[in-house]
Amino acid sequence: MDPLDLIADFIGGNAVALFLAAFILIGILLGVRIVPQSQKHVVERFGRLRSVLGPGINFIVPYLDRVAHRISILERQLPNAEQDAITTDNVLVKVETSVFYRIIEPEKTVYRIRDVDGAIATTVAGIVRSEIGKLELDEVQSNRTQLIGLIRENVRAMVEDWGIEVTRAEILDVNLDEATRAAMLQQLNAERARRAQVTEAEGRKRAVELAADADLYAAEQTAKARRISADAEAYATHVVAQAINENGLEAAQYQIALKQVEALIKVGDGDGRQTILLPAHALDAFADAFGMLKGRGA
Repeated sequence: MDPLDLIADFIGGNAVALFLAAFILIGILLGVRIVPQSQKHVVERFGRLRSVLGPGINFIVPYLDRVAHRISILERQLPNAEQDAITTDNVLVKVETSVFYRIIEPEKTVYRIRDVDGAIATTVAGIVRSEIGKLELDEVQSNRTQLIGLIRENVRAMVEDWGIEVTRAEILDVNLDEATRAAMLQQLNAERARRAQVTEAEGRKRAVELAADADLYAAEQTAKARRISADAEAYATHVVAQAINENGLEAAQYQIALKQVEALIKVGDGDGRQTILLPAHALDAFADAFGMLKGRGA
C-alpha cells in the first residue's frame, strides 16, 4: 500500500476520533451548569420554558436545552420617584416614594413583563394617588405609618403575578406647594396663639380657685378656733357652776372677795407719789373680803 494512503487513512481516523471527543467534551460542558448563589437561570428547549435552575450544580440536555435568562435574585431598589396626589380636602401634594423588591419566580418575570422597574413604578404611583385621595392632608401627615402599610400591601398584591416580592415601600417625604405651606404656617401660628391664651386663662382661673380655697380654709380655721374658745368658756362655766353646786354660794363669794383684794393691791402698787381714788363701796369690799378670809383662817 502506498505510504501516502496509510497516512491519509491514519489522519482521517484520528480526525473522526478527535471530532467525537470534542463533541462529547463540549456536550459535557454544555450539560453541566453551575449557578451562583445570587442567581437563577431560566432554561429553554426549542424556545419554550424547560426549567429554572437554582444555585449550585445543575444538569441539562446539551444541544437541546440552553440557558436563555440569567436572573439576579438580589434585592433591588427603584430610583426615588415623586407622585402628584390630591387629598380629599383638595390639597395638591408631592409624595416621594422608595420601593425595594426582589425576583422570586424568574419564569413569571421574564415571560409576563418586559420592563420590571417601569411597571412597578407605575403601579406604585397609581396606588399612592388612590390611597392619598381617600385622606385629608392632616391624616396624610399624622397617619404616615398606616399609609405606608396600605401602599406596601397593595403593591405586593399587584406585582404577585409577575413573580416579584416587594420587600419594602417607604414614603420619604410629603411636599406642599408654597401657597399651601404659607396657609398652614399661618394656621399653625394662630393655633399656637390660641393655646397660649387658653393656658393663660386657665392659669388665672386656677389662681382664683386657689385664693378662694385659701380664704375658705382661713375662715374654717377661724371658726374652729372660735368654737374651741366657746367650748373652753362653756367648760369653765360648767366647772364654776359645778363648784358652786358642790361647795355652795360661799365658795363663790370667797373667790370673788379674793379677786377684789388682789385688784386693790395692784392699784396700790407704785412709787408712793400717786394719789389713789377709791369709791366708797371699795372699803366695804375690803371689809367683806377680809371678813371672809378671816373666817377661812387666812
